[in-house]
Amino acid sequence: MMRPMVKADRQAVLELIRATGFFTEGEVQVALELIDIYLNNPEQRDYYIVVVENEQGQVAGYLTYGPTPLTEGTWDLYWIAVAPEAQGRGYGQQLVGWLETEVKKHQGRLVLIETSSQPKYQPTRKFYEKLGYAEIARIRDFYRPGDDRVIFGKYFRSKE
Repeated sequence: MMRPMVKADRQAVLELIRATGFFTEGEVQVALELIDIYLNNPEQRDYYIVVVENEQGQVAGYLTYGPTPLTEGTWDLYWIAVAPEAQGRGYGQQLVGWLETEVKKHQGRLVLIETSSQPKYQPTRKFYEKLGYAEIARIRDFYRPGDDRVIFGKYFRSKE
């Protein structure tokens, strides 16, 4: 089941972010800052957070996404994580599917996703490619020497 994140999900989401082993402590803190703003300031509309639950009703993954400021129809997937024990069961696909449905509902035309070039992110990059995203840009040594920013994108046709 997909739904907007609520305050009761905060600890479970924080635990699954840490459990993935993909994020530095600084990245975890940024994700938590966004979560807290989202949960404590419901009037903000810069981004949205949803969770997907497993069959037992536990949070199995989460997604932060939103319209890209100062663009027409471009959206960003900011954060996505699925609990290690829930990976490979389609939860990530459900989360990205939610995002794509929202983008289309709002006449969006492009979704962008940024990730790292580090070897541990190879499965993540393959996941995006499997969902129809293509690498459209790369900034060498962006995060640190030897760690490029890899930007994936997927275009949607507008109904013109």
